[in-house]
Amino acid sequence: MKKGQVTIKDIAKELNVSCSTVSRALKDFPGISPATKQAVKDLAKKYNYRPNAIALSLRSQKTNIIGVIIPETVHFFFSTVISGIEDEAMKEGYNVMICQSNENYEREADSIDALMRSRVDGILVCISRETDDLAHLQRVVDDGIPMAFFDRLVEGMNASSVIIDDYEGAYEAVEHLITQGCKQIVHLSGPDNLFIGRKRKEGYVSALEDHQITLDERYVVECRQGTKEEAESAMQGLLDLNIPIDGVFASNDMAALGALKVIKKAGLQVPEDIAIIGFSDWQFSALVDPALSSVAQPGYEMGKSVARLMFNEIEQKEKIRSEVIILDTQLIVRESSNKRKAPVNLAPSAND
Repeated sequence: MKKGQVTIKDIAKELNVSCSTVSRALKDFPGISPATKQAVKDLAKKYNYRPNAIALSLRSQKTNIIGVIIPETVHFFFSTVISGIEDEAMKEGYNVMICQSNENYEREADSIDALMRSRVDGILVCISRETDDLAHLQRVVDDGIPMAFFDRLVEGMNASSVIIDDYEGAYEAVEHLITQGCKQIVHLSGPDNLFIGRKRKEGYVSALEDHQITLDERYVVECRQGTKEEAESAMQGLLDLNIPIDGVFASNDMAALGALKVIKKAGLQVPEDIAIIGFSDWQFSALVDPALSSVAQPGYEMGKSVARLMFNEIEQKEKIRSEVIILDTQLIVRESSNKRKAPVNLAPSAND
């Protein structure tokens, strides 16, 4: 017999016992003598026997595999989410199949089809920036496959989600810039079709309003793809308008990095002339010069939380009430926005 191709029938034939005896011995069922159990296990080890996963899934109606669709694997935030999902899946005895949409709607829809054909037990999704049509996601719900969303909330779907408080994170970021003396603050925004893009813009607007700063629509520029190159073009366009700018709040760290590059190239100082803050706190944020202030997201906890939501639904055997979990962000202040490196003492000194 060739190793790796051995079946229960092969083991039974060599030991001159029934297939059911081999099966029960491998599962340590009672009623099988210790000697027979040991002989079966020794032979299974010798020939590197592995149960047929397809046959097992057909009998149990479970594959013990979950699918995960993310926009991009290179994003530090998404890699931490995957770590949380995989750790939770391992605890539950599940394997994880990861698909990458590259922020492309068609690739996302194809990934959904592939995961459904693979008979995964559940699907976790962070939708792409291009996704407007939800028909491919609705098919998952209609087929009764447990599904949950993370990071980017999908409105109108009967599925649970784990998101961060994008509004509050953006509000704190812009308020920080205001406390540093900024009043003409640019927002390099995300796409309006995404919930997170709208919420971060709302937080920006609210912070301005609460500090009696009039919103100027010229200062809001959509960076739909969220790339460094797109942000460079947007920031250069703003500088070419010759409008006063003393702060930039970018909807992600790559956009912030693009703005930083253009501002420095123009001979302006960061943060002295223009303070900058991003969103996500990528690993590179602390390594650029000046180090980039950002809003940190709890990616690992998000992964664990969304996996738990889906596993709860899998174990319930029926659709449970959709739930939305909102996680807090953390403002990380570094040199790029820290104009006031020391607190200003406005009290008169003893020598005055």
